[in-house]
Amino acid sequence: MKVTLERNHLLKSLSHVHRVVERRNTYPILANVLFKASDDRVELRATDLDIEVTESVPAMVSTPGATTVPAHTLYEIIRKLSDGAEVRLETDGGENMVLTSGRSRFNLACLSPDSFPDLKSGAFAHEFDIGAASLRELIERTQFAISNEETRYYLNGIYFHAVENSASGNLFRAVATDGHRMARAEIAAPEGAGGMNGIIVPKKTVGEVQKLLDGVDGDVHVEVSDTKIRFTVGTVVLLSKLIEGTFPDYDRVTPKNNDKQMLVDKQGFAIAVDRVSTIASDRGGKAVKLSARNGLLELSVTNPDHGTASEEVAVDFDTDGFEIGFNARYLLDIITQIRSDNAVFLFNDANSPTLVREEGSEASALYVLMPMRV
Repeated sequence: MKVTLERNHLLKSLSHVHRVVERRNTYPILANVLFKASDDRVELRATDLDIEVTESVPAMVSTPGATTVPAHTLYEIIRKLSDGAEVRLETDGGENMVLTSGRSRFNLACLSPDSFPDLKSGAFAHEFDIGAASLRELIERTQFAISNEETRYYLNGIYFHAVENSASGNLFRAVATDGHRMARAEIAAPEGAGGMNGIIVPKKTVGEVQKLLDGVDGDVHVEVSDTKIRFTVGTVVLLSKLIEGTFPDYDRVTPKNNDKQMLVDKQGFAIAVDRVSTIASDRGGKAVKLSARNGLLELSVTNPDHGTASEEVAVDFDTDGFEIGFNARYLLDIITQIRSDNAVFLFNDANSPTLVREEGSEASALYVLMPMRV
């Protein structure tokens, strides 16, 4: 193989594909990126056996061929080359690749491309185009609630599914929960997504897709089978396994009868929560108590080792004497996602889940937060 590429083009493609490569691998081949040169392009591919990312980059191909080289090492070399430099890659069919650029020269150990794994996508039952901005919003508004608990593996991702709604038309919904809080966001269902069974997209895949969407306009092509999902973002193709499992019936834990409504300025509330939680104890679950009286909400924290803190914020709440406790970090995670100036809290009692949403009838996201004893 003998090819010449422009450094910036190669660096951009490597930045997309090398991220899925784990730093430590049981199989040496998984530490490498596959190069396949033909015609006037070089295809780059990397995988961790759960995710596969492929992208092609324009090149001058003098001799077609294929090889694999260490992904992170190659990325660091290309990153440190001069902006706009010309990069020449050459192999003679042996176990080395010679990389030259200007006066720089590197010899990189190669492994045979014959043993490079292929995830094999199979047939996809559903495919549709979704706006990059819409997909990015669904991810951003739910990602924080993904569970990291490995024993409940079915919560280690975002649950995407189509919902039939006679009032507002078909919806495409994203849900994530860790058992302490739940995040739900939705958009109008893209054409072709209707009737799609629920799928759980793993946390790592969600993160990689989010990075690919950064700064992207236009549409993303999505293809879904029973076991895999494929995203095409411009020239990048990301194929991923889905989490096999049953996502819990989140509708059952979504409060239906919370009749105590509190309206609070989002920014002022978030600042107050952040301030008083400074002395909150991790051992105590970062607990903050909310107490409503006479149009004011007192936020208070008690830490036996460091003392107490309290602050009041004005609220629109007609229920005096109401008290409830929350994990401050979980509370801030949710408040950060509220897009309206005011946040709406819907309570039942101090032991029941609380519903949090934006102000206005057009709100497309809602959040559920479990209370704490304080």
